[in-house]
Amino acid sequence: MTYADTVLAGGTVFTSDAVRSTATAVAVSGERIVAVGHDEVRELIGPKTEVVDLGGRMLVPGFQDVHVHPVWGGLDMLRCDLGSLLTRTDYLARIGEYAAAHPELEWVLGGGWSMSGFPGGTPLARDLDTVVPDRPAFLPNRDGHGAWVNSRALELAGVTKDTPDPADGRIERDADGNPSGTLHEGAMALVNHLLPRTEDATLVEALQVGQSYLHSFGITGWQDAIIGFYGDAGDAGPAYRTASEQGLLTGRVVGAIWWDRARGVEQIPELVAKREAYSHGGFAATSIKIMQDGVAENFTAAMIDPYLDGHGHPTINDGISFVPPEVLAEAAPALDALGFQLHFHAIGDRAVRESLDAVQAAIAANGRNDHRHHIAHIQVVHPEDIHRFRELGVTANMQSLWAALEPQMVELTLPFLGEPRSSWQYPFGDLLRSGATLAAGSDWSVSTPDPLAAIHVAVNRKSAPAYSEGEYEEFLPEQAIDLGTSIAAYTAGSAYVNHLDECGTIAVGRLADLAVLDRDPFVHPVDEIGETRVLQTFVGGRRVYSD
Repeated sequence: MTYADTVLAGGTVFTSDAVRSTATAVAVSGERIVAVGHDEVRELIGPKTEVVDLGGRMLVPGFQDVHVHPVWGGLDMLRCDLGSLLTRTDYLARIGEYAAAHPELEWVLGGGWSMSGFPGGTPLARDLDTVVPDRPAFLPNRDGHGAWVNSRALELAGVTKDTPDPADGRIERDADGNPSGTLHEGAMALVNHLLPRTEDATLVEALQVGQSYLHSFGITGWQDAIIGFYGDAGDAGPAYRTASEQGLLTGRVVGAIWWDRARGVEQIPELVAKREAYSHGGFAATSIKIMQDGVAENFTAAMIDPYLDGHGHPTINDGISFVPPEVLAEAAPALDALGFQLHFHAIGDRAVRESLDAVQAAIAANGRNDHRHHIAHIQVVHPEDIHRFRELGVTANMQSLWAALEPQMVELTLPFLGEPRSSWQYPFGDLLRSGATLAAGSDWSVSTPDPLAAIHVAVNRKSAPAYSEGEYEEFLPEQAIDLGTSIAAYTAGSAYVNHLDECGTIAVGRLADLAVLDRDPFVHPVDEIGETRVLQTFVGGRRVYSD
């Protein structure tokens, strides 16, 4: 008899297959699953077999995050990391401590602050000047759609009262029109181009830090949502290639190459060359990231109707479509014909519609194929567009952690969307009922990469206790989805998007990408889902994380 290398038994196995079957034991030999069942699997235990006693806990397929930024997140962890803090006072204290500890640095870099920590979501240069008075500071917020800069940075960049807003961004200003310290969207480039370039070795280190962090949450594969554009960090594509060549890349990764929104289809040959240059081993640079709009909190998400002002009256601002629809209509068919997957960022209902229109144009030009295009974030979706996801074969890429009431939603979003538009947010239930394919991601370092925290929100439409910033009611509870569907989206659904068809489910012959949870969340109250933790993570049968 040939014995297994590892047997995991004594708990519940959520297979994530089409019928959501369960088992109690799994055997692994090499990198693949060789048995799924019950007591009979124990017959494969030999003298050298490692037996993992699940102890009544649950085994699930490894989670896959199909919209995440591990290099960006890893860099934040190596620099001035603000991601765990919530208030202006705490941010300034952390920045001051970091600056004092690193007097040798030419720039103070890092990020991860939350807009809800500041009035109007916009921090001030004069505050940052109190802790970093001697050199420039550049600190993007958690979502990467804005940056906090000090006066020295504005001075070096020549940003003054007379500097016009770029077409794809906005300079936050005081009552006299002077730059106040927050740069939105494309306005970040006014300072960003001055930042010292991050060394290639630092990028590889950041990738390893980010990868380890993802593994600690049971994540075995992901789609890096920005390859080829990291501001001062340069291009993460070579870091992935180096990590793969050196055997440092333990996750299964698809890279989404950045579409330069300031250019048109003339850039496509360069994207093809990057796909060839970067792809190696477990890293496939086969997707194209199209940032179609910004975010609702700074009024750059592209809306069909204008935003409201603070008194509920319509304004003249309906956000920004970063890629003009006519360019999308030309680019999408061309990219699709070359075998690229399209990965759209779309927050506003107009951006979602423009992204769906682009896929429809690609189908009209090339016919249907198996590229598995997807739209991430899908915050505001017009009801008339719900059915189009299924009809066009576009996967709804959910960042479900955000589908809850919290200060940023209550103070910076709802008053400016108004009704009925506020009730169109994160319509996961409607998408599921329409027959759409669901996948999931975190957008870390925008928010935690913890899949169980996101799943908690998808099921409860409330933040998990550990991530809650206050007591709020359920947010649009009719859009909740069940626990099994949410886990399946984060496993089989995301593996589908990444073309990792040998992952995402637990079945004989599949790759042994697995995560051991500290409980069976199905037998606990649903309001405790977010308390679930990952104990062990395996990629191809190899343990890459253990608590």
